[in-house]
Amino acid sequence: MIFIFPTVLIVLAIYLYNLPVFGGEFSGKRLVRMKQSPNYKNGTFQNLSFTPSLAEGFTMRKVLWEFLTDKTENKKPKAFLPTQKIDLKNQPITDNFLVWMGHSSYYFQIDGKRFLVDPVFSGNASPIPGTTKAFVGTDIYSAEDFPEIDFLIISHDHYDHLDFKTVKSLRNKIHQVICGLGVGSHFEKWGFDEEKITELDWYESDEISKGFKITSTPARHFSGRRFKRNNTLWSSYVLETPSKKIFLGGDSGYDFHFKEIGEKFGPFDWAILENGQYNEKWRYIHTLPEEFIQVAEDLRVKNVLPVHSGKFALAQHAWNEPLEKVFENSRGKNFKISTPILGSKLNLEDENQSFTEWWKS
Repeated sequence: MIFIFPTVLIVLAIYLYNLPVFGGEFSGKRLVRMKQSPNYKNGTFQNLSFTPSLAEGFTMRKVLWEFLTDKTENKKPKAFLPTQKIDLKNQPITDNFLVWMGHSSYYFQIDGKRFLVDPVFSGNASPIPGTTKAFVGTDIYSAEDFPEIDFLIISHDHYDHLDFKTVKSLRNKIHQVICGLGVGSHFEKWGFDEEKITELDWYESDEISKGFKITSTPARHFSGRRFKRNNTLWSSYVLETPSKKIFLGGDSGYDFHFKEIGEKFGPFDWAILENGQYNEKWRYIHTLPEEFIQVAEDLRVKNVLPVHSGKFALAQHAWNEPLEKVFENSRGKNFKISTPILGSKLNLEDENQSFTEWWKS
């Protein structure tokens, strides 16, 4: 009996470790290509600048204690957030629009192609069911609501950006996946054909359709779905279409790469930028509110959609603080902030749209 209990624990650990939610392993030509990347050193991907997971003066022990004793006021909405839901399947393909679906999930149509970015529609942003739950009433879209998706774009493989249940339910509608090096292993594990997966290194481009070019660009972040960090590449993207140039930011702390991207590819018609789930202790891997304006100016962008808020409480700030701060800090700047209600239709052609401060209602 003494020997049975450890054996059971080992078997259980192996079972849990190999659950599909954690994704795939890296081997063969995929691993060879990862190792050939200039951003891959000593068995992991690296940021362009030294990037500690915690800022100076913080320890993991202290952070864990703050998490366990967290009493942040208004961390989650006390009432249902205002939302709108449009019929995605019956939108004219000639319409150029974007729908923000909470956190970093958004769908957009541009020049006759349909894109979906970092979709999380399962109700939680964690491998453990029932944890990191979406704010009540914000999960208004599901796989059944979507038309065929020409391109699914994944910024990195964290659970709040790459959701197993969502991706599995959308699989038959997705024509092509675009992701960073190594991330394709998760999609193959989940039943996607290899030829439907395009993995890109930083500053590597692909002409995904006539007149459409996507370039993977740097971000200052990290990755990983199990216990090891940085075993896949995290990215931002530059999407050039016949009529627009769009920056898809993903997650990133502030660094020189934003200015470099702006100089190489700008000016941009639109940028979708991280704004939320920040904390001084994570300043190297998430954009702080006071840095957000600098990011937009470095990129040389006309219109900005702030995301990474409005659906999950992942940091110690009020749920509406990110939108409040970005709205205030952007007054008088040479770019426009767009703050649509979750689920509503943002016209990518109309730069004169006005938006309510819905987070105050």
